[in-house]
Amino acid sequence: MAAKDQTGKRGFAAMDPEKQKEIARHGGQTSQRLGKGHSFTLVEAREAGKKGGDAISRDRAHMAEISRKEVTTRRRQAEAKSHHGKE
Repeated sequence: MAAKDQTGKRGFAAMDPEKQKEIARHGGQTSQRLGKGHSFTLVEAREAGKKGGDAISRDRAHMAEISRKEVTTRRRQAEAKSHHGKE
């Protein structure tokens, strides 16, 4: 019996990404054909995005990490831009 901490991929996760896309596409096409699929309106999509944004922004540690990464990226871009013209 395998130990619980082993994280080998099994089933759908172990498949080739292209095969996963193919299966997912067939599922989406079938749900649309049967009238069970749902397409978001612009308003629904906006509301869903806002709801997700509100939920993630409550995680202060996560938001702080995003901010740190953004600052680091901007500094690197500024350094690269200033070094690029000095050669």
